[in-house]
Amino acid sequence: MRVCLCVLTAALLVGCSSQSPPQGPANERTRISQDSLLTLVQSQTFRYFWDGAEPVSGMARERYHFEGEVPDDFDVVTTGGSGFGVMAILVGIERGFITRQEGFERLRHIVEYLEQADRFHGAWPHWLNGKTGTVKPFSERDDGADIVETGFLMQGLLTVRQYFANGSSEERALAATIDTLWREVEWDWFTNGGENHLYWHWSPNHGFSFPFDGFNETLIVYILAAASPTHGVPPEVYHEGWAQNGEIVYGKEMYGYTIALKHNAAEETTGPLFWSHYSFLGLDPRNLKSPYADYWEHNTNHTLINRQYVIENPKQFRGYSDRCWGLTASYSLDFYAAHSPGLDLGVIAPTAALSSFPYTPEYSMQALEHFYYELGDRIWGEFGFYDAFSIHDSWYPKKYLAIDQGPIVVMIENHRSALLWDLFMSSPEIGVALDELGYQY
Repeated sequence: MRVCLCVLTAALLVGCSSQSPPQGPANERTRISQDSLLTLVQSQTFRYFWDGAEPVSGMARERYHFEGEVPDDFDVVTTGGSGFGVMAILVGIERGFITRQEGFERLRHIVEYLEQADRFHGAWPHWLNGKTGTVKPFSERDDGADIVETGFLMQGLLTVRQYFANGSSEERALAATIDTLWREVEWDWFTNGGENHLYWHWSPNHGFSFPFDGFNETLIVYILAAASPTHGVPPEVYHEGWAQNGEIVYGKEMYGYTIALKHNAAEETTGPLFWSHYSFLGLDPRNLKSPYADYWEHNTNHTLINRQYVIENPKQFRGYSDRCWGLTASYSLDFYAAHSPGLDLGVIAPTAALSSFPYTPEYSMQALEHFYYELGDRIWGEFGFYDAFSIHDSWYPKKYLAIDQGPIVVMIENHRSALLWDLFMSSPEIGVALDELGYQY
């Protein structure tokens, strides 16, 4: 039965606006301690998911612009980006940006919305209409379930479940509701009838499409599929699908650093940095080793290669330096691109260096200080650093994307306290799955 989500109250969303976010005080470039700067960046970026949320659902808008017209998809919410956002809300509670009760109420509101929103075999679509909870097609064939975005969302929800699991009676009830949603996702459905592979999309109109494997952003999806207590997949799906029967092992050296895993669609180079971020917002890479790679070493080297490429700057883009680096998927000169050493368009995205804080703390701090003190008048706004910029092309759009803002808050916190790593890894199902897949952690 269709439930009109417009009737859900927006009263819980204090400070949210469907038109524009509240204006904050003008930023001054006064030097502050590095610790205070990290807190400032987290608090300002957190506002994307708090003040900038879509008011009916409480979820993260796909994008937010501060220039020109309101985006056509301003009422569209992103399920994966909201998974990052619910983790950012936990950071907001722990850092004192909001109270525990405020955070709880917002998270409960989001979960109640997700219970009633469109799902397909338990999985949510990439986009939802925030006002109605109905699917908003991401592309022609992507008009149903998106198991990858569902994976990002569930990574966040399981982290929230663990945060409230031993709380008050209301908090435990929220954790129980999340557990029900987790158990209802039919991960095994996305093997397309029992193949040792996962398929990204299932549409009631077009069926299955896009089997995915190899090192990109999707490792967490295979882990969650193996971990499901109700609709789990056998280890062969991970080993034969994601790891390609071991062909994922690469071992190529670049700039003196070895990249252990083959990066999809990135021959002779490495992919965008978000591949070492999204799956590892909750999945703790510090001691994570599989039969194929040491993930801490792999992700650190991925970051160092990305930075060194920018320093070498073979295309001679103005503005690149050892303090201005970071190639990843973001807005670009022609709308959007997955920037990497193999697709270098002169565009730097702050999320790339800042979400790499756990891997390269010294270099990421250098980038943060450069972005804030030297470029802040051009790239700092209501929700922290704007999504991307190009000094070479004098291009500084006042635009944000949820999937880039969330990892900044979360990965800086993992660097500082390991909060999200500790919570997610405390999920008993995750440990069981990692054991079955041959991981050390």
